[in-house]
Amino acid sequence: MSEIPVRRLDDGTRLPALGLGTWPLDDTQAEEAVAGALGVGYRLIDTATNYGNETGVGRGVARSGVPREEIVITTKLPGRHHGHEETLASFEESRRRLGVDHVDLYLIHWPLPRVGKYVDSWRAMIKLRESGLVHAIGVSNFTAEHIERLEKETGVLPAVNQIELHPLFPQDELRAFHEEKGIVTESWSPLGRGAELLEDARIGAVAEELGVTPAQVVLRWHVQLGAVPIPKSSDPDRQRANLDVFGFTLTPDQMAAVTDRAPRRLGGDPETHEEF
Repeated sequence: MSEIPVRRLDDGTRLPALGLGTWPLDDTQAEEAVAGALGVGYRLIDTATNYGNETGVGRGVARSGVPREEIVITTKLPGRHHGHEETLASFEESRRRLGVDHVDLYLIHWPLPRVGKYVDSWRAMIKLRESGLVHAIGVSNFTAEHIERLEKETGVLPAVNQIELHPLFPQDELRAFHEEKGIVTESWSPLGRGAELLEDARIGAVAEELGVTPAQVVLRWHVQLGAVPIPKSSDPDRQRANLDVFGFTLTPDQMAAVTDRAPRRLGGDPETHEEF
């Protein structure tokens, strides 16, 4: 298996080019999945308060025996805790559940524009970063307009925007905006929630040409777009396969074959979706 490349965020934080997602695992499942994934080479672990498994993730990290400084732990602020003081208190709860002295990457989970407090939360996250309790701060499911407001009102851009991204929804415009602003794109649901993409004949043909699995083709597509995919798996064999995407390359024609479809969103629209 090839070594996982590392991306440098704008603040200098090292971000592995592929990570492990943990939704919708419970604490027991997350502990097993995280300990196993770290054992086979993962170093980026993604959770959230609303996943309800931060305790399990923390136990998995502790159980793995991998030095803490080698692991990038990401968690996310829930909608019900938007606001300056609420964000500071929510972070402390997350840190306690994870059992860590710092969080490597802290994200606002959804912008909730109707609530209108995400800038207040962002100011609190800037404070957390300045205190050293968080190494890097970012957002999830934010549009270009939401990010521009953060920049205008605080002067600080997110290091990362974690968004729905897969061949069914390639997000060309938003990825271009991220590149222009120096923001790293992370992909949630990188396999498009499974069956439809992984059974697609065009992706299957590319996989056969390369001697890899359809899932590996799709994850390699993310890597070559410059995005950081975070596929969820609790199966050890699938974890290994998902990580093993750095030893082959898709040609331009193969990239096009994976992408050539009518774009459509599978998850919530950031302008209207509310998750508290």
